[in-house]
Amino acid sequence: MSRINLDQLSTFLAVVRLGGVRKASVGLNLTQPAVTARIRNLEETMGCPLFDRTGGGMRLTKRGEMLLHHAEQFEHLSELVHKDIVDPAGLEGTLRLGVSETIAQCWLPDLVARLHNIYPSLQIELIVDISMNLRAGLLGREIDLAILLGPISEYSVDNIDLPGFDLAWYCAAGARNETAIGSRPVLTYARHTRPYRELKELLLEKVGPGVSIFPSSSLSACFRLVEADMGVAALPRALGAPLVAEGRIREFDPGWVPAPLSFSASYLGEPKSHMIETAARAALEVATQFDPR
Repeated sequence: MSRINLDQLSTFLAVVRLGGVRKASVGLNLTQPAVTARIRNLEETMGCPLFDRTGGGMRLTKRGEMLLHHAEQFEHLSELVHKDIVDPAGLEGTLRLGVSETIAQCWLPDLVARLHNIYPSLQIELIVDISMNLRAGLLGREIDLAILLGPISEYSVDNIDLPGFDLAWYCAAGARNETAIGSRPVLTYARHTRPYRELKELLLEKVGPGVSIFPSSSLSACFRLVEADMGVAALPRALGAPLVAEGRIREFDPGWVPAPLSFSASYLGEPKSHMIETAARAALEVATQFDPR
């Protein structure tokens, strides 16, 4: 008689939590046939169906509901073993880390180095994207840890607040009349982001309608365009400081500046993962110690 294994139980839990084989395959980084095979083998081992597949969906049977309770207990015990007994140096696996571009250009290399020091055998997959997409990826279990404009207001998500980024207005080093923002194009974050929306509202309030706004998904491109005197921009001081020190751009003060950017290290609270929680705490440590100079 075959035995139940943890891979089968984790797959069973993923199908239940995500609502189907396709989403579970994405969350587990497996093919759909592999997920289907694990569920089929588990049902053969149990000697009963765990899902009612009629009606185009997958609802738990009564025995499936009973197994769910026990599977969650197995999952909890397995996590305790990893936390209390397994040597971090020998921990293998993959961390799917999603970060916004601001983080990618600041302290992401320090975080990756810190994680490799803690977990030498850990594989890290990096996804750099706008916060809206990172949030969707986290909730869809395509990302394990998201460092994004947060926090995420979802009951299933745990958030660790990170140090924010002050913004400053920048123009080309030799620009003139830079404080006349209404007469110059304003370069900023991508359209479907919070900084873009907040800046657009402030420009309407402070300057009025008619300001030319040029959104970009690349902060480095924004800085290059500012340097080329193609416009002005309110961007993170942590990224602009080195360019100011090199004399390529300069700060100016029009009398107002958008609010600082607030970031969080966000991850799903279930299933509990000591490794992901450790990575989130490492992000806080690295962000706190970061010095743009």
